[in-house]
Amino acid sequence: MNKILLGIAIGAAASISLGSVAVAQDLQEIVVTGKGLVVKPAGKEASGVPIVEMSIAYGVSYAGLDLASAAGAAEIEKRVNDAAKEACKEIAAKRPLQQFDTSEAQCAKSAGDKAMFKVHELEAAAAKR
Repeated sequence: MNKILLGIAIGAAASISLGSVAVAQDLQEIVVTGKGLVVKPAGKEASGVPIVEMSIAYGVSYAGLDLASAAGAAEIEKRVNDAAKEACKEIAAKRPLQQFDTSEAQCAKSAGDKAMFKVHELEAAAAKR
């Protein structure tokens, strides 16, 4: 009886996990993450681990955009770059007295460049349709 209940529990957990993956894929979203590495540790967490990196991620929707068109491609690229700037601006605002190893502009460029790999993959896939 216990083996049957365990099997049902594992099956239910697997179906919930797989269902959440499918939903995440249908969101039509690119994640843009800004990161700031602290030159001097920013303090310590409750566990005693030094805080040396902050990151903030924004989801950028491309739902409704025609990525095969020049206008759609330009719009998603603008959204990604705007999200990268906002993420890095928010990092700087949350820790104004700390010294990060990159400027806000460098952070935004790095975050935008990393997200653009996904954008270009989506644009190429849209162009093939």
